[in-house]
Amino acid sequence: MPLAPFSSFSVVPASIPSPPESSFQIGPLTIHYYALCIIAGIIAAVLLTNHRLTKRGAEKWVVIDIAIVAVPLGIIGARIFHVLTHPNFYFGPGRNPWNPFEYGSVWAIWEGGIAIFGALLGGAVGAWIGCRWTGIRFWTFADALAPGILLAQAMGRFGNWFNHELFGLPTDVPWGLEIESTNSAFPAGLAEGTLFHPTFLYEVLWNGLGVLVLLWLGRTVFFQWGRLFAVYLIWYSAGRIVWESIRIDPSEVLFGLRSNVWAAILGVLVGIVILIVQTRRHPGVEPSPYVRGREPEIADVDSQDNSSDFVDVSEPPVPAEAN
Repeated sequence: MPLAPFSSFSVVPASIPSPPESSFQIGPLTIHYYALCIIAGIIAAVLLTNHRLTKRGAEKWVVIDIAIVAVPLGIIGARIFHVLTHPNFYFGPGRNPWNPFEYGSVWAIWEGGIAIFGALLGGAVGAWIGCRWTGIRFWTFADALAPGILLAQAMGRFGNWFNHELFGLPTDVPWGLEIESTNSAFPAGLAEGTLFHPTFLYEVLWNGLGVLVLLWLGRTVFFQWGRLFAVYLIWYSAGRIVWESIRIDPSEVLFGLRSNVWAAILGVLVGIVILIVQTRRHPGVEPSPYVRGREPEIADVDSQDNSSDFVDVSEPPVPAEAN
């Protein structure tokens, strides 16, 4: 998206300052706030998902067994997606992308560069493997995870604030973000002191509201069988289409749209498909968070009232054989 004329923007008294530091030292170690935000988000997602799975009748902390596989594959997927959608950062004359000791290596994830949509793809594969391992129904886990992953994404966006990155178009709104003119992403030709849309904050607020919506919807029986996860995909991706459209950081452009806008559009479509397909396939109540025959022996999971926390707004349950 082209920038508006530079002369129409001016510095305003009220604004959001960028943090003075993006990291700190502990002995020889450099600790990045960005990494801390991501780690905090992962922990919050695990705790919330564990709480929701336990209420459905799963063993406590079975989510750890799933996360052991899902989190690493999510990080790998996030890096691969970023590299594929920013090839000019890593490939070309004078670059050696496969040397892990050189700046700009595809392996150097500590230099930054991960993509949420790649994390979703890789994490989904890892979650499916983890669910097969533990016996948890994949869609039950996905529904339990939905509010938690949106919370993690909200927390992770604060890392962009600490890194002074991924900001939006110039603006003169009172909540404009201060970015130093020496920042490599600061557009050439803009006056020093120009403010920018704090896209990190927009996404934090949108995702935070989404967490509340998902927790509310998750209390109804209808939003089982992956339908709550479908709402998550639609909610997050719809917001991402907007925020991504006003960002000015470099990105691959396909048919006039940034690559992440296309990924967000796909996310909305996939969410709609999941919602339609799962509604037709599973009109009843999930009998258990476990696949039949995989219930833990220490507890009679089938005898638990797994629907006690839900408000039934679905059609009458169909026989278990039909599920």
